[in-house]
Amino acid sequence: MEGYHKPDQQKLQALKDTANRLRISSIQATTAAGSGHPTSCCSAAEIMAVLFFHTMRYKSQDPRNPHNDRFVLSKGHAAPILYAVWAEAGFLPEAELLNLRKISSDLDGHPVPKQAFTDVATGSLGQGLGAACGMAYTGKYFDKASYRVYCLLGDGELSEGSVWEAMAFAGIYKLDNLVAILDINRLGQSDPTPLQHQLDVYQKRCEAFGWHTIIVDGHSVEELCKAFGQAKHQPTAIIAKTFKGRGITGVEDKDSWHGKPLPQNMADQIIQEIHSQIQSKKKILATPPQEDAPSVDITNIRMATPPSYKVGDKIATRKAYGQALAKLGHAHDRVIALDGDTKNSTFSDLFRKEHPERFIECYIAEQNMVSIAVGCATRDRTVPFCSTFAAFFTRAFDQIRMAAISESNINLCGSHCGVSIGEDGPSQMALEDLAMFRSVPMSTVFYPSDGVSTEKAVELAANTKGICFIRTSRPENAVIYNNNEDFQIGQAKVVLKSKDDQVTVVGAGVTLHEALAAADLLKKEKINIRVLDPFTIKPLDRKLILDSARATKGRILTVEDHYYEGGIGEAVCSAVVGESGVTVTRLAVSQVPRSGKPAELLKMFGIDKDAIAQAVRSLVTKA
Repeated sequence: MEGYHKPDQQKLQALKDTANRLRISSIQATTAAGSGHPTSCCSAAEIMAVLFFHTMRYKSQDPRNPHNDRFVLSKGHAAPILYAVWAEAGFLPEAELLNLRKISSDLDGHPVPKQAFTDVATGSLGQGLGAACGMAYTGKYFDKASYRVYCLLGDGELSEGSVWEAMAFAGIYKLDNLVAILDINRLGQSDPTPLQHQLDVYQKRCEAFGWHTIIVDGHSVEELCKAFGQAKHQPTAIIAKTFKGRGITGVEDKDSWHGKPLPQNMADQIIQEIHSQIQSKKKILATPPQEDAPSVDITNIRMATPPSYKVGDKIATRKAYGQALAKLGHAHDRVIALDGDTKNSTFSDLFRKEHPERFIECYIAEQNMVSIAVGCATRDRTVPFCSTFAAFFTRAFDQIRMAAISESNINLCGSHCGVSIGEDGPSQMALEDLAMFRSVPMSTVFYPSDGVSTEKAVELAANTKGICFIRTSRPENAVIYNNNEDFQIGQAKVVLKSKDDQVTVVGAGVTLHEALAAADLLKKEKINIRVLDPFTIKPLDRKLILDSARATKGRILTVEDHYYEGGIGEAVCSAVVGESGVTVTRLAVSQVPRSGKPAELLKMFGIDKDAIAQAVRSLVTKA
């Protein structure tokens, strides 16, 4: 308990008054909106008052200042009390709180980053702590600054496995600048939580994950001040026993009030009751932070030299990714890499060897890895690149979806895509990843086909806003581009063409090389094809695809190591829809695959050179 000074009675009373003002604001806002979660706000009123007006150090008029302590509201449905805090601090006008959930207001139903005081969007429960871990890791190991990170969780979300992935991560990396506050208010949405008020069980769980754990009365400002004043060489979990709807007579600790605003007449009466307990209108000023975070500029990150590959040499794009990332690490000291214990397969190990202090091993916890990256990227402190098998990003889709809502700038590299990985079988084969990442708003989907284009994809991703996905392959394929080839997002490449091409074939990764091999077979039959490399599947180069189709009698053939749904074929179809005289024929994986050699599997699922050649013959004959 080093450094704890008990606040005087005047300060304690001021904190109690602040908590009650926050309660009133939350009730008023949700009643005005006709929706929202006042009871979830009321259980956290003392926690929020002590945090923001006693414990945390921040500039109230500059919420995103890099020196500020960070706060993540993991129980995002309690957003009204977060907004009430920022009104209490003087950043938001009090009147704006009554515009909660209106289309004309930035005060959404759950926190979103169009609010200057929100770093990460929350509301899909169980994700806030992972992001807070990323912020704390950045503060401790990259910024080496004194700012601290606080995360408020509800007890309902403690059933989410992702919370315990984050708990494990914080324990392993001894994030002593991180404090998690567990608002144990006993009641979930439709039922009591599984442990209700068994605080000792929560304590044992947190301690087992390597956290210093303190049980407090979550409605005692004095106990909260004392708990927040304890500093240890490990993360701290404050288990706060609270009551849902605290201060609302007839509703406190009662089931069936989750997500229900109080009717106006009831709200008026309750507000009057709470108001009568407030002794002073005087507001507590926020304590400014220690200014010791370094200034960081992550714009315009460029490789020092062009790629150094030789046309014809063979390299797997997964290995080219690792080499490119290690090279990018020399270009900027804020490029970081994260992996989920697959670094010797994704080749992010090459980055770790050259920049060990900027590599974060997240172990086999892909959901948490994405959340960590989101946290590391907040306030433009780092440029994160996460890698694992592309198939395993599917289990983190909700984290990726929330990262997009958070307007996060993170880069994800998925290796081992498609049936071309061979013997490992379908559990390891990414065949849904393009569909998943294409559906993410404002995402960029790279699918490089050789070493040169992979290196360019990594450099472009580092400078591109939003969620970037790079799809890499296991087989070694020939380098087809010169080192000085220019690549841009949304610009495809014509890899092969002649004056009398019959069909435009669009392939990427292994299928681009199969298409080139098919072109050699067809040439012997005097059939020429035009071969396109899309480079980015989103955005797709619609103009080049249409121009090529028109030069090849309107015939397009797509071939991909992915399921039919949501991949290259559907992307091309949506790009050319409504264009007269253009037909698209698609080759893709049609069912759950099996183990086998890569060449056998490409043949079995009809996406190898022979299948491409046969499809081209059919199209030409049909004409």
